[in-house]
Amino acid sequence: MAKRLCLAVWWAAGLAAASAIAQQPKALPGSEECAACHEAGRRTGKRQPGVPPLFDLAALRASPHAALECNNCHSDVAGKSFPHPEKLAAVECGTCHADQQTQYAQSLHGKAAKAGDPLAPGCKGCHGTHDVLRAANPRAPTATTEVPRLCGRCHHEGSPVHLAHDIPQENILSNYTESIHGEGLFKKGLIVTAVCTSCHTSHFVLPHTDPRSSISKQNIAKTCTRCHAQIESVHRKVIRGELWEKQPHLIPACVDCHEPHKVRRVFYEQGMSDRDCQRCHGNPELRAARGGRAASLFVNQRELAESRHSRTACVQCHAGGTPSLAQPCRTLTSKVDCSICHAEAVTQYRESAHGQLVAKGSPDAPVCRDCHDTHGTRGKNEPVSPTFSRNVPALCGKCHRTGQKAAVRYNGTQKNVVEHYVESIHGKGLLESGLTVTANCADCHTAHSELPSANPRSSVNRNNIARTCARCHHGIYELFTASIHTPEVARTSKPLPVCSECHSAHSIQRTDLSDFRLHIMDQCGRCHQDIARTYFDTFHGKVSKLGYLKTAKCYDCHGAHDILPVNDTRSRLSRANIVKTCGQCHPGSHRRFAGYLTHATHHDPKKYPFLFYAFWGMTSLLVGTLLAAGGHAAGSGHPYAGVAAALLGVSPGAEAGPRGAQRAIRAPLPAPPPQPPPDGRFQLLWPGAYRHDVEVLLRPVGAAALAGVRGIRSRRVDPSLLRPPDLRLLRPAPVGPGAPAP
Repeated sequence: MAKRLCLAVWWAAGLAAASAIAQQPKALPGSEECAACHEAGRRTGKRQPGVPPLFDLAALRASPHAALECNNCHSDVAGKSFPHPEKLAAVECGTCHADQQTQYAQSLHGKAAKAGDPLAPGCKGCHGTHDVLRAANPRAPTATTEVPRLCGRCHHEGSPVHLAHDIPQENILSNYTESIHGEGLFKKGLIVTAVCTSCHTSHFVLPHTDPRSSISKQNIAKTCTRCHAQIESVHRKVIRGELWEKQPHLIPACVDCHEPHKVRRVFYEQGMSDRDCQRCHGNPELRAARGGRAASLFVNQRELAESRHSRTACVQCHAGGTPSLAQPCRTLTSKVDCSICHAEAVTQYRESAHGQLVAKGSPDAPVCRDCHDTHGTRGKNEPVSPTFSRNVPALCGKCHRTGQKAAVRYNGTQKNVVEHYVESIHGKGLLESGLTVTANCADCHTAHSELPSANPRSSVNRNNIARTCARCHHGIYELFTASIHTPEVARTSKPLPVCSECHSAHSIQRTDLSDFRLHIMDQCGRCHQDIARTYFDTFHGKVSKLGYLKTAKCYDCHGAHDILPVNDTRSRLSRANIVKTCGQCHPGSHRRFAGYLTHATHHDPKKYPFLFYAFWGMTSLLVGTLLAAGGHAAGSGHPYAGVAAALLGVSPGAEAGPRGAQRAIRAPLPAPPPQPPPDGRFQLLWPGAYRHDVEVLLRPVGAAALAGVRGIRSRRVDPSLLRPPDLRLLRPAPVGPGAPAP
């Protein structure tokens, strides 16, 4: 046991000794001779004459140069005996880094160093001496997160470099720190964000006026695309993509819109400046002959300063001039191309009805300046802008109002477009209530892609109109797309209704107004003719025909936009929901009440056979009974034959009845006698009529009314009714003594 313990201790001691030997750093190549004079350590302070300087052995061991011998960099000691001369030549980094040395020599820094500027940075000023680290090392001064601080040593405000040299940019480091790039680096820790060397390069730093510079006007886009690879597509609404490569002089450079260090808008006044243009165009009297008339060339500087283009240089729009001329604009050969900055909008315009008319040379077609003005262009959110929401109807009305050029050439079905819009719910909301979120012309027809409704790409095409309305009425759109009126649900080839067919295109009304409710059957009946016909046979339909607004219409039962088949459990008329639907108008509804056949009709023997045969059976029985009774009365000389003949449309008989012969009664009846007979008996009110046991009263109350004996016996006859053509047959009083008084 003791022997094993001794072996274990001996083995552990051996391992510890081997580990200690392994952990001892190996001597750097060729440093043994140097170490005899130069002690290891960090240099502090100035070098003392006659004292060999220290060298940072630990830093050199951790640097990329650890594998190099001292004389690889200090080449003037190679092959010489020691001690070497006290002052050695400067290390030439270009021996290994030739490309970087060449770029540095041509840069601002290299030229300043060659000129003997003591402030010019050299290799060791940025990379160090023995403590050089790779840029990927977070502790390196050239690491991405450290580059702004490294450059800021010389380029911060008030630095010796800033005071000694005329640098056009001010507060470079502080502006960068507050920029989107600086915030990304310092606040978000994004090492992929742009730093000084990303734009200016590491060694080939040149002024922006040098055409070789990475930040020159013609190269800045290429520099930015190192990070912003999809810059053409990102800026497609602003810059036409192919111009970046084909005609860079026609478009603004990145720094024209994004200031270099603030990432804000800035302009470099080079060549043709706005001041040069205003020397001539600031004169209100400046004119030129165009198309047989004198056109003003005056540019109102105040108007331009308040426009959206206040920070846009003249040459950015009026491109192609020759800067060397006293009047560069004399060489301009093309009109302003708005697509340079507004590529997507112009592309849409060229494909629109307006753009196609322009391409055909039509004088009626509007161009950009007709809607947006020339130099006084305002944003659509500014109330004074013609494109402001409340001003759009008036803007479009310049051409589309009745009698104007666009309305005259239009041959479609939509007439009085602007007038109808003004009276619609949209127009009143916008123009009377001032609701700028209300739909205007551009909201439905778009601002630049106006196309006829027959065009499948048009925003008002019947296949697209629901999506267009959904921009404002998204909740209704969700209900509509899930209803039976959409092809996805109906699965039919028949045309299905869309928004404009029920609500119209321009004269859209409130749905709670009487006109809309009364005409809803006309709209639904266009597709559902049979159902509409049966609806008018019901109580709801008959009352609706009389103009009663509160009676149930189609959408009260079926819904407006969420119409679903009855067998769908979500339908308002499903078994689960029908009682609740009826209860909207009929409180206390129950299952039996809701079983009412809403569209039942006696005209459909297939769907409702019981109603059909019952109606026509009862009708036949009634008509037959009346015909038989009328025929009997007319042929028997009955005292009421004339009445029966008048009611049934038959000729009264001329033959006498059982009580004697008498001529037939004919209308008009003679006037009643002024006084009753002296014997006090009630006689008939016209001569020649028979007395009878039945009392009959015929009087005009909208239509003839017939009352039986029980209905008249207890009533007093109003003398005002005893006039032709009223017919009064009263039971005669008994004749003779003792007869009761009438």
